[in-house]
Amino acid sequence: MAVQFNDSLLETDITSLSVAYRNKQVSPTEMTQKMLERIASKDKELNTYITVTEEDALNQAGQAEEEIASGIIRGPLHGVPIALKDLIFTKNARTTMGSEIFKEYIPSYHATVVEKLRKAGAVILGKLNTHQFAYGTTGDRSFFGPVKNAHDLAKISGGSSSGSGSAVAASLCYAALGTDTGGSIRIPSSFNGIVGMKPTFGRVSKYGVFPLCWTMDTVGPMTKTVQDNAILLNVLSGNDENDPYSVKMDNADFTTFLNKDINGMTIAVPKSSFFLAVDEEINQCLRVALDTFQKLGVQVKSIEIPDMDKIIEAFRTILKCEAYTVHSERLQEYPDQWDEEVKVRLLTGAAINAREYITAQQVKQKAMMEFRKVFSQTDVLIVPTVPILPVNIDEREIIIGDSIVHISAVLNKFTGPFNLLGLPSLSMPCGTSTTGLPIGLQLVGNWFDEATIYKYASALEVNTTSFN
Repeated sequence: MAVQFNDSLLETDITSLSVAYRNKQVSPTEMTQKMLERIASKDKELNTYITVTEEDALNQAGQAEEEIASGIIRGPLHGVPIALKDLIFTKNARTTMGSEIFKEYIPSYHATVVEKLRKAGAVILGKLNTHQFAYGTTGDRSFFGPVKNAHDLAKISGGSSSGSGSAVAASLCYAALGTDTGGSIRIPSSFNGIVGMKPTFGRVSKYGVFPLCWTMDTVGPMTKTVQDNAILLNVLSGNDENDPYSVKMDNADFTTFLNKDINGMTIAVPKSSFFLAVDEEINQCLRVALDTFQKLGVQVKSIEIPDMDKIIEAFRTILKCEAYTVHSERLQEYPDQWDEEVKVRLLTGAAINAREYITAQQVKQKAMMEFRKVFSQTDVLIVPTVPILPVNIDEREIIIGDSIVHISAVLNKFTGPFNLLGLPSLSMPCGTSTTGLPIGLQLVGNWFDEATIYKYASALEVNTTSFN
């Protein structure tokens, strides 16, 4: 007798779905078909997908189903439907970068991360909407229209991995890949109430991923749970000779320390006023998280950190310069096929001279030396992911204190510095505002020590009731 389908399986996590496959409660083909139906029904409002690769997804699911039935289990991603930010190349499937220029572009090869996912047996559902060319933190500037926040359709999803954040939160895929150059994984993760990891720069291959800033771009996982996130990073990590920025490291299992005792460990709060959250609800959620850590036996200490104002300025200088360089010829060749806001922002990079760029690189090197000292005093840093709650779509000016500030100067303020330094950092839910919007906190770790970040994150996730 057939087992009746349980709709709750569409909203579960990767780990639970994998168990359901092994227990023959449901099949990959059935789950993929149901997820495709859910996308067709619910994504009209959210606008998370640019391309749904239905036929290919069902073929992958069918192969996974045959393998699992014959006892061949590739791992926890086997038969699991996931999706990709539309900046990541997929062979024979449209990859648009959220732009008119590439609206019909079809790559001839898979990005390395896609090859890794397919080898792990994941089912690729399609390509997710992105802020045009990934150059924006709001997620509402795409040729294919703005992505809506999964918790409030009037609000921004956060960018640039806008579709990825909203799709995971709305259960339109079990996980997604995003890219992060200044917060583009962590900001939408915070705004949509999911878990997003920006790994150490060089940990995950960027081969086959359209660039924005060569020295800061990072690919990472966006998931519902900490465990799912660690599982995905296990698959994505590894040296790639096709990526000149890839770093050779021993293979790591990021699930090793999940749900382990953190008694006696140390977490640090920066003394710098730079990280004071503007919104009091964000501050309150951070205090609750710190109190939870203390109850788990963690020592919470306040420590001095380098001059973050100089670091964020250097981050923005390098980003503007490299982004303009990436697109300089394209700006001339296609002068009219741009979102105007993205185009104007790109053109600001043309005015940066060599002295300014080199000075910013020197700030980076000095800051990296200073942060090595920081992580000799603590396991991780804890700071807010974003200093404000999601604003309305197309809203650009916000009031902070007595000043009117452009949103672009606010959203990546707490995330961008860690892209400059290449440090791993994870955003995870830490509460909800009185208006029902998710709030995220950011855990920042030492280079190539994502496992410790996951250890703290899983302990917090398990030992708090404020996340939902």
